[in-house]
Amino acid sequence: MKKSILTSVFAMVVFGVFAQKQADVNQQLIVNKKAINFIAMGDFGRNGEYSQKEVADQMGKTAKEFHSDFFVITGDNFYPSGVASTQDYSWTASFEQIYTAHSLQNDWYVVLGNHDYKGNVQAEIDYSKISRRWHMPARYYSKKISIDDDSTQQALLVFLDTSPLISQYYKSNDHKDNVSTQDTAAQRRWLEATLSDPSPNIKWKIVVGHHPLFTGGKRIAAPDTKEMKDRFQPIFEKYGVDAYICGHEHNLQYIKPLGKTHYFVTGSGSELTPTILHPNGGKFAISDNGFMAFSITTDKMLVQIINKEGKILYSDSIKK
Repeated sequence: MKKSILTSVFAMVVFGVFAQKQADVNQQLIVNKKAINFIAMGDFGRNGEYSQKEVADQMGKTAKEFHSDFFVITGDNFYPSGVASTQDYSWTASFEQIYTAHSLQNDWYVVLGNHDYKGNVQAEIDYSKISRRWHMPARYYSKKISIDDDSTQQALLVFLDTSPLISQYYKSNDHKDNVSTQDTAAQRRWLEATLSDPSPNIKWKIVVGHHPLFTGGKRIAAPDTKEMKDRFQPIFEKYGVDAYICGHEHNLQYIKPLGKTHYFVTGSGSELTPTILHPNGGKFAISDNGFMAFSITTDKMLVQIINKEGKILYSDSIKK
């Protein structure tokens, strides 16, 4: 899609989507204490600016009411260039002094974004040893979480490291040293082995990364979006991935193309960029600061999209 076309439809579609869906939305947050409840947010670390503090304050309020068990963080954790070390002041200015609510002290499961790759990537991993809530044990990792404390009913969460999979970063002076050290073939083998887990206890498979496979944002026709789609969509379909949650685009989107996987973009933790309803299965898109709240039971996944004022912009229930 040409840039001129994107520009002409941004205003027309974004505000149209919001108006169309608003009547369908429950005005009160739906809470199920027996579900796996988590909040997904990304692209946030700007020293409290660009509405980061307002999003953080609302996350705290929502997490308390929602009984959020943990948080999924979709990368670009520190702008503009990651962190220099585990003692970098950005940890204080963009994380510790921003997300202060008691309800936000639960586990944060974090992935790396391209801006993090401009800094000391290992420092973000090592911070897991300093902070009780910051969890990044490796550049990519997975976790099984039980539904209502029943180990026979689980969600498998898989956290990817997507920046080394994007060709353009190998030509970038800001990224090439860090991405060049990564074995992308090894990550792919690990991903397929993890997703092929034969356990009958796994009821949901959810993958988290930074870069989108589908987006109605400015990267709708970008080479990195195509690379991600070509590389991962066949794997997601082969192994029955239910949802892919990402950031990179600074907006809120829900896209359901043909196939099994549902795609969510939640990258509006601070600075915003425009978006449109994706032409291939777009269900919701808006350029607004906020986050997504997910509730998972054995046979249903509920997503609620919430802005920094606490308004529920959109909700949908995905049945198994």
